[in-house]
Amino acid sequence: MTGHDCWKHEDVDVGSVRLHLVRAGAGRPVILLHGFPDFWLSWRYQIAALSAAGFEAIAPDLRGYNTSEKPAGVAAYDVDLLVADIVGLADRLCGGRALLVAHDWGGIVAWYAAMQHPERFEKLVVINSPHPAAFARDFWRSEQFLRSFYMFLFQIPRLPEALIRARNFRSLERLYAREVAGRDAFAHGEVELYKRALGQPGALTSALNFYRAAFRRARRTRGSDVAPIRIPTLLLWGDRDPHLRRSLASGLEQWVPDITVRHSPSSGHWLQLDEPDFVSRELIQFLGN
Repeated sequence: MTGHDCWKHEDVDVGSVRLHLVRAGAGRPVILLHGFPDFWLSWRYQIAALSAAGFEAIAPDLRGYNTSEKPAGVAAYDVDLLVADIVGLADRLCGGRALLVAHDWGGIVAWYAAMQHPERFEKLVVINSPHPAAFARDFWRSEQFLRSFYMFLFQIPRLPEALIRARNFRSLERLYAREVAGRDAFAHGEVELYKRALGQPGALTSALNFYRAAFRRARRTRGSDVAPIRIPTLLLWGDRDPHLRRSLASGLEQWVPDITVRHSPSSGHWLQLDEPDFVSRELIQFLGN
């Protein structure tokens, strides 16, 4: 946790919402997008490594998370709006062009951002987040459906909020204890900071609305919104991810022609916390070339 006092916290108007973010370092800007149920702190190791390596690390809380603005209603979390937030962030802080790194739900936003706005993003790195077309390909024909069953639970109004919030977010403690193998990732009380972020008024419902909006979009588009990604792309994959099959990291060239895939056989879903040195080295090498 050393060095955090030197990191700058800001609130930035990116167009339709205000996002809280953390910035560190100077150099080529790298935007880091977190997933569920995280916030900017999930990138703490990579913020330190990237800023030390001569990049400017910019880690926002996605709309609805932590202290970022929380618009009401499921429709406010459609992926096109989430993408617009990141494009607005690139315009305001990065001169309209940035390197993009993302995990989990942030990865979904990043895949679509690279499809829709390749001129804004020089390179893309995604960590344990399936390309939308690969997820559609594998969802019904494998046990991926069973691994994703929690997404159906999240569609129920109010119930998942109550279950996650119960006993002071005990489910959050269990989630990270069970699935984050990195020895030091939560050794200094970090889980309490995650609880505090998710406990911000409206944050939990907003985070779940990402899933609810995605289901509505899937019914509406049926994959018709997927376009090729032409920018250089690196996919990092922890093979012990209990939620996402390893097969989701293969056969992507038809949608992402310039893709490199690196596997970590011993890590799970939170690869950036399980193997922070591996992830940081891969980022610096790929983004720096």
